[in-house]
Amino acid sequence: MAQEVHTRVTGEELAHTFEQQEEVDLSTYAIEDWITLLIFWGMAGLVFTQFFTRYVLNDSFSWTEELATYCLVAVVFIGAAMCVRLSRHIQVDLLYRFLPAPAGRVLALMVDAVRTGFIAYGVWLMVRYIAIVGDEPMVMVQAPKSVVYYAVLFGFVMMLVRSVQVTVANIRRGYGVLERPEAFEPLFEHKGD
Repeated sequence: MAQEVHTRVTGEELAHTFEQQEEVDLSTYAIEDWITLLIFWGMAGLVFTQFFTRYVLNDSFSWTEELATYCLVAVVFIGAAMCVRLSRHIQVDLLYRFLPAPAGRVLALMVDAVRTGFIAYGVWLMVRYIAIVGDEPMVMVQAPKSVVYYAVLFGFVMMLVRSVQVTVANIRRGYGVLERPEAFEPLFEHKGD
């Protein structure tokens, strides 16, 4: 069992850490990240309003719960585009360790194609769904539910765009995250090996 190591730090050393200036790099974020962040903070404001009106004022605004739920739906689907872009969805790469490289390459390309096809099917289903029930009103707010459905459609379209981009990048690079996960995780590199 590894033993914990605690390094003593003086107050002066700690104070100097706050003086260090590091460059902030926002270039890794894309449009779907910023939209998701805005919707998330809107949802946080709605949840706080719901909590405050229910437990402090003892007279809750019922519409906040419905809108917070719709915001959560938008956060999930638009945020999923970020996961596709960064290849961060749950994946099992154990099989690729035992397959010969050419077989692993073919399998990885098939996974890319299936992922892209599945997301394209999701886009098609959302378009059909909006056409069928897009005019349905929200329960507590006088607005159509199509606002939420279009947010989900936007998330699916962004996932499709990002999936195609990831597939093209994997083809150009000659490998993907399934074949070489260590190439996509510089923090987990073995130092000293």
